[in-house]
Amino acid sequence: MKNLYLVVSLLFFSGLLSAHNNESGINEGILPAGFTPEETRKLKEGNFNLPAGRGIEDPPPFDNLRNMAEWEEIQVLTIGWKSYPGILKQIVAHAILEVPVIILTEDYTETLNFLEGSSNGGPIDDMSNVTILEVPLNSVWMRDYAGNPVYGNDVDDLLMVDWIYNRPNRPDDDASPAFIAEELGLDFYCLTQAPSDLVNTGGNWMTDGFGTAFASELILSENEPGNEYGVTAKDEQEINAIMEEWLGVHTYIKMETLPYDQIHHIDMHMKLIDEQTLLVGQFPSGESDGPQIQANMEYVLSSYTNKWGEPYHIVWIPMPSSTNGSFPDGSWGGAAYRTYTNSVFINNTVIVPTYREEFDTTAMAIYADILPGYNVVGIDCDNQPEPIINASGAIHCITHSVGVEDPLLISHNPLPDTESTDNYLVNAYMKHRSGMSTASLNWRLIGETAYNQISMSAAANDEWEANIPGQPVGSIIQYYVEGEAVSGKTQTRPMPAPAGFWEFEVVDELVHIANNMEAEILPVYPNPAKAITVIPVNNKLEGQGTIVIY
Repeated sequence: MKNLYLVVSLLFFSGLLSAHNNESGINEGILPAGFTPEETRKLKEGNFNLPAGRGIEDPPPFDNLRNMAEWEEIQVLTIGWKSYPGILKQIVAHAILEVPVIILTEDYTETLNFLEGSSNGGPIDDMSNVTILEVPLNSVWMRDYAGNPVYGNDVDDLLMVDWIYNRPNRPDDDASPAFIAEELGLDFYCLTQAPSDLVNTGGNWMTDGFGTAFASELILSENEPGNEYGVTAKDEQEINAIMEEWLGVHTYIKMETLPYDQIHHIDMHMKLIDEQTLLVGQFPSGESDGPQIQANMEYVLSSYTNKWGEPYHIVWIPMPSSTNGSFPDGSWGGAAYRTYTNSVFINNTVIVPTYREEFDTTAMAIYADILPGYNVVGIDCDNQPEPIINASGAIHCITHSVGVEDPLLISHNPLPDTESTDNYLVNAYMKHRSGMSTASLNWRLIGETAYNQISMSAAANDEWEANIPGQPVGSIIQYYVEGEAVSGKTQTRPMPAPAGFWEFEVVDELVHIANNMEAEILPVYPNPAKAITVIPVNNKLEGQGTIVIY
């Protein structure tokens, strides 16, 4: 099989040999997530061929556009079958237990034979949940070139919005989202014509599903005056306006690029877990990109709030070293950018890249703790024969998803630990295109098996509410919410409920860091046995968020 089982180890970025990807040798047979030397040369020569129009070139004509969040219900997972087939096959095997999978490939028979073959876990027995589309394709990095699922009117009119992929030698990748849209019967909108011709990449895009998105400042440099792509020059305000008009994003948070992550994709060091939680990669103190990551998180905490107007919660997760203990440092032969944040939600399952047991155990425990009830699956991304992380990517980079046609959208601000022994009011936003019929609040004390169910009452602005009865100090309460639409569709949040739930404790006294203590990155590799929430209250970050340490 052409290009299968080839090992990518040395990548080129911006015309330079990227040292942190030089751990296992050289192979030019597989396109990396970053630029090849030829792509760098083409950009410097102004030789980027802008794509011709391939879809609807006017903004979607709907009110309340909403780019879905990754943890929402999806109807399909998409992948590009170009390299790392063993990893892709494992993804398919886990994903089809949740949703159908669409595979783009240049060789239908070769891909089918591999899926039905004996390697990498054996044959995929049930191929009924797999669709293979034979189309032109350049690379495996589906996250970067796929289209973005967007809803009109918040929960209706599912469509796809696509921008210009920022890799010069990959026109087939750039055009491939049209095949997904056609297969699913979705209207396909394209940011390819001036003045809305926008260069971007999916690994540098995350959204909370309610109009806030995150990116590195790569989005600014690639569309600035004199850009190498030849797209219309745009300042930050103009880029923001495009994102709002086409994807419904009204708050676009951009952080400084990291010195040693040369592709500058935020999915290599952070992940939105829900509307309030950022999972962020943590290097040992002073190592590699650790200082800039911390500076970026301090900027987010001091400048922005989440959907509910509250500070984001930061959960740190380790960034593993190389086998010799080194971290990415820009030197020749340096370490790869190993990351646990490069994971993907597939409804009730989360697939996480793994590297070595000494780090994996902690990382998987953190995922299990912050996402109770989810099926957390690890796939090796570091070892032979497919060390994909040496190509600056992992699980999130090679997958993308499309939301369901009729989402029942539920959002809730989880209750924090409290000193109160009075009732605990639970508010949940619920919306479906047919309207909401009923909603329920389900709660129990930790250790109990059955939940107590309380009917929720409709309130203003698509909210539903009910009270959990007050409990004595020392009680730990677990709960979830469920909604039913007029159409009969039901949904829970968290999605894996009742196995998944939110949890809070009735405590004697909430403990805060003293005012004179510095907020800083705290001890590196956590103990998953106990989670402690620490609230920085020094002058710089007072009231600006929580840092969760394990």
